[in-house]
Amino acid sequence: MTAEAEVLGELRRLRARLPQLTGALAASTDGLVLAEELTGAGSAGASGAEPEGVAALTAAALGVSLRLTDSTGQGGFRELLIRGERGYVATYAAGGSAVLTVLAEPRINVGRLHLEARRSGARIGALVDSALERPENA
Repeated sequence: MTAEAEVLGELRRLRARLPQLTGALAASTDGLVLAEELTGAGSAGASGAEPEGVAALTAAALGVSLRLTDSTGQGGFRELLIRGERGYVATYAAGGSAVLTVLAEPRINVGRLHLEARRSGARIGALVDSALERPENA
């Protein structure tokens, strides 16, 4: 099983644990989609979000978040939560080279979202970091 398949499996398990998620995406810190799981038909799913666009915006938000936490002395980036009129967008650190971004309905329990997404982010980070450490021909 490849790292991409394992990451996709983790996204699916996260969505099974949190039915109020409308999308989940793992991306590199520079904005490349590693795996995505969206609701509905078509590449944009029911959320209307394009995976490549979400990954690119996540990378931009990550850059601002890193600068903000650094300049305020708050340490390394861990997570970012945005609440919109129609729900949440949350991004979590996933190891040293990836992030997990999830889209959620407004009725989600935010504490449970954090608990489950932090766990998934740690698992995804371990998978991605491990895959990066393996030689190309292994």
